[in-house]
Amino acid sequence: MRVYISIDMEGVAGVVHEDQTDPVDPRHAGEYNRFRRLMTAEANAAIEGALAAGAERVLVNDSHWLMMNLLAEELHPVAELLSGGPKARSMVEGVELGFDAAFFVGYHARAGVGPAVIDHTYTSRVYEARLNSRPVGELAINAALAGTYDVPVALVSGDQAVAAEARDFLGPAVETVVVKEAVGRFAARSVAPAEACRRIREGATAALRRPHAPFRLTSPIRLEVDFQLTQMADMAELAPGSVRTAGRTVTFTHEDYREVFRAWRALYNLASVE
Repeated sequence: MRVYISIDMEGVAGVVHEDQTDPVDPRHAGEYNRFRRLMTAEANAAIEGALAAGAERVLVNDSHWLMMNLLAEELHPVAELLSGGPKARSMVEGVELGFDAAFFVGYHARAGVGPAVIDHTYTSRVYEARLNSRPVGELAINAALAGTYDVPVALVSGDQAVAAEARDFLGPAVETVVVKEAVGRFAARSVAPAEACRRIREGATAALRRPHAPFRLTSPIRLEVDFQLTQMADMAELAPGSVRTAGRTVTFTHEDYREVFRAWRALYNLASVE
């Protein structure tokens, strides 16, 4: 059995604020380095759970911010680590190599959901993203790309909001591991890190002991992105094939979701240019 793990940081137990997840600002180095160790521990818990269910190969894709967060020397020796960027498939880079199941660990809810810890969709520039008129976040965007490679998402961990999002998109078979209850964007009741790891480990094993179906979208696939500012949409509409459909909304439509995902990355990256 081959298992793929995409791990983010905002959904890790104990994380409640962006300062704890920021690898750039030196003022936050102390907090960030504490929480990257907790992130690595949750990755290891997911790996251990997969091994207990019979996994023979595990690839872990570091998916937070600059994608250089996991402590390589502390990662379980059975797993391969994919880190750094940019990556063509971003948070699900490597999924195209062939896997039987994927885990999304440390994930968070889409932009605009509350209460949810540090809700956003890839970047704070995005007010809302929709696929075929349905609001989506990183979970659905990434699960759909995994689905084009026939890889189902078997487990999602994070707060209660992303767990609800996972069940809504992926159905009742997905294993959801809640490690904290958000009470606001920057506040949560969290279990202890050791307890979070226990839940993830057991959840991973349980998830792999039942079948899961890949998440796929009906073609043609229409991506709509509402940006925070019209200026951002001014730049995003420069992406080939995109259409400005409202003051701060840019739309892209294609039969192939892999092309839609490529357009999604271009849209939010262009929106960062001033």
